Amino acid sequence: MAGPEKMLEQAEGMLRQVIENLVDAQEGLQHIGDAVRDEHVKRFLLSESLARADFRGQLENILHQEGVRDVHVTGTPSGKLFNAWSGIKVKAGASEESLLEIAGKEEQKAIDAYHDALSRKLPRPILDILGAQVQRIAASHRVILKARQTVRAA
Repeated sequence: MAGPEKMLEQAEGMLRQVIENLVDAQEGLQHIGDAVRDEHVKRFLLSESLARADFRGQLENILHQEGVRDVHVTGTPSGKLFNAWSGIKVKAGASEESLLEIAGKEEQKAIDAYHDALSRKLPRPILDILGAQVQRIAASHRVILKARQTVRAA
């Protein structure tokens, strides 16, 4: 059985991975939210971007409480590439459907990172926070998929 130090080390690594994905999602949702024309969808995406920043802050606070001083996370390399690609699509005048597809992929990537973390042996309070956060992200993902279907049908 893993000791407390090993569990903390594993928790720190998993939280950093989740935080990296939150950074990617926050930036991606903000860029896409700024680019979409539908005001309802725009407000939703920008609100979800802010929620990802809040989730990141919650997880960084956990790390700080456990003695981790520097939690400088800038996102994943694939997230940076993905956000750059979505930025190009935005500038090129991508359709609403295409932008919502990108947002959906970004949310799915975050959900996958959460599920990976939730499958690990982490302290119960951390699992509870991750579980609540991923529920919100999954709900957001469903809204984005529905908005994409609506745009496609129009």
